Parts: sequence; structure tokens; C-alpha cells
Amino acid sequence: MGNADLVGDLHRLIAFDLDGTIVDSRRDLADSANELITELGGTALSEEEIGRMVGEGAAVLIRRALKAARVTDRGEALARFLQIYDTRLLLHTRVYDGMVDVVRFARTLGHVAVLTNKPKAPSERILEGLGIADLFDQVVGGDGPLGRKPEPDALQALMRDFGATQQTTLLVGDSAIDHETAIRAGVRCYLVSFGFGYQHVSRDRLRADDGVAADAGELRELIAKFGS
Repeated sequence: MGNADLVGDLHRLIAFDLDGTIVDSRRDLADSANELITELGGTALSEEEIGRMVGEGAAVLIRRALKAARVTDRGEALARFLQIYDTRLLLHTRVYDGMVDVVRFARTLGHVAVLTNKPKAPSERILEGLGIADLFDQVVGGDGPLGRKPEPDALQALMRDFGATQQTTLLVGDSAIDHETAIRAGVRCYLVSFGFGYQHVSRDRLRADDGVAADAGELRELIAKFGS
């Protein structure tokens, strides 16, 4: 992945979360979870309710959704959810307004990667399907050997891969999980308040160098300050 348009600091890394940051995938995730719930005899949850459960990987999402729907997991729920979701990845999922331009701008400043708790294969399919896969130098999913956010191992591996330091690394996300990952890795974090994970972010935990963007334009301005 990635292309030859990078002209910035080769040792600077800007890592983006996927769901709720680059793409709005809430409806496809909710519809998939609700199909599973109804198959198991439960009553569907609202899209907003399921959206609040996203961010820590599919296993956590399904555990939370089945508990909320008062449905018993007989041991095959996660596999069935992934099977259902595989058919819905791109039905309604779209790139948030302005985020393509933000990522392109980030590429002029350094290396750009996706760091998500979604498994790598569907993440790459979404990026390919939306025509933005070439904007990223690397995609790291939550099913890799280094585990999921908020553990910092995968982010730190990206930093090593691109020769980035704590001072030259930025994590862009929408959730408390993303912010906690940045804290543990000792790097700066910018959060987008339009993402469906932002409602769980504690503003009291934001550090002096962290930032919150209400839209893509504000995010680009923050990234420009990081790159200056």
C-alpha cells in the first residue's frame, strides 16, 4: 500500500483509526449485529446503541450486543457475526466528508498508516472498496500478533518500522481506546468528535498536546500544527 506522493519527514508517522475516524461504518456494523441477534431469538438494538459498543474489536462488540439483547452466546456467535458482516462491509459504509483530503495532506508530512481493532482482511477490503487503499503505507488490524488497542505494541511496531519517535508520531482516532493507546505509547493524539466512539472520551484526560476536531477541516489544521 501507499504511493510515491510522500514528500514529508520520512521519520514522521501519522496513524489513523478506521471505524468512526476515516469511515462511518456504524450502520453496517449495527445491521450485522442485529441480524445475529434476531437469528438467536433476540430483539434488535438501535444503531446508536450498537455504535456505542464499537472500538475494541468484534469479540467485545458481540459480547456487549448479546448481553444488551439478553441473548445467550452458545459459542459460535462471533464466527457467525464475522460471516454476516463480511456480506455487509460496504453496503452503507462511507468515508467521512473531507477525510480523503486530510489523509492526502498527512502524506505530505510523513508516513501514514491505519491502526484498527477491526481484523486486517475486512479493513483492507473496505479501504479497497472505497478507493483509498493506496493512501496508506501500512494497515494493522486487531487480529495481528501484537494485539489490539489500547495496548501500544502495534503502534510502537509501526513507529519502529518507519523510524518514528514519540515526538514524531501522531495517532488520530475517535474514541477513549485510541486516546488510551496514545497515552500508553507516549505519543500525541487528535480525536474527531464526529466519530461514534467520541461520546466515551473523557475531556479531563486530554493532555496539553492532544486536540479535538469537530470536522475534517479542523483536523487538517491540527495535523498541520503537528507537522510544523
